[in-house]
Amino acid sequence: MTRLWVRLLLRHKIIRQATVPCQKGNEADALLAALKDFDAPAPVWLAKHRREMDEFSRTWFSKSDFVESVSFDRLEIELIDEDGASHSSQDPRNAF
Repeated sequence: MTRLWVRLLLRHKIIRQATVPCQKGNEADALLAALKDFDAPAPVWLAKHRREMDEFSRTWFSKSDFVESVSFDRLEIELIDEDGASHSSQDPRNAF
């Protein structure tokens, strides 16, 4: 099973974090579940965010991605495997 790691950052420090069950391609619903627990508003999900999730399995939202005011600087999300490993890009240019 895959999980979504959700982090709220203020001045480059994590102030809240959670992991929630998630299926690849359905990150927005998992994010909404985590934000409900945080009592935080949902960001506007743009094509940039979908592209980054598809390519890198992670993305971030700034204050400008929210309609409401927020008390944090940045919201980061990342897909992680059940064993805790991050998903990596499948782009061959990233191979070592």
